[in-house]
Amino acid sequence: MKRLTTSDLADLGQQAQNAPRLRMNSNLHTDLADPVQRLAIAMEPDTLILPHRHPHTWEVLTALRGRFTVLVFDDAGGVTERAELGEDSSVVEIPAGGWHAVLSRDVGAVIFEVKHGPYAPIAEADVAAWGKGRTATELNAWYAKAQVGERIA
Repeated sequence: MKRLTTSDLADLGQQAQNAPRLRMNSNLHTDLADPVQRLAIAMEPDTLILPHRHPHTWEVLTALRGRFTVLVFDDAGGVTERAELGEDSSVVEIPAGGWHAVLSRDVGAVIFEVKHGPYAPIAEADVAAWGKGRTATELNAWYAKAQVGERIA
């Protein structure tokens, strides 16, 4: 049996705090070629998650520790859905090809992600042009307040 204990989550959060990207993951899958990717990702509030999509797979997210804002966008960058994992939602599923971004709300927060594999880095075409060239501070401040119907300036 594979486990992620409370202590494991705390350790993962500490590793993220010390990582240059302010993120760290712990995979439950043993191989990057696994057809189902399952991983815990510790994300600090200042980490940069650009709006992106996964054309080949849906993505399921749930908060294991802390809170996360999950935004879904239309092709032009308008917010179509907003969920607060760890507050008003326990689990969300982003459809294949859906533009989305995640904001960590708490120090030491850990999110769990499940999606189809094999692992592949996000292609340049799958990072939203309207999110590029912005700092983590700028994007995260906007993510924190963005509401359905709003579009990034």
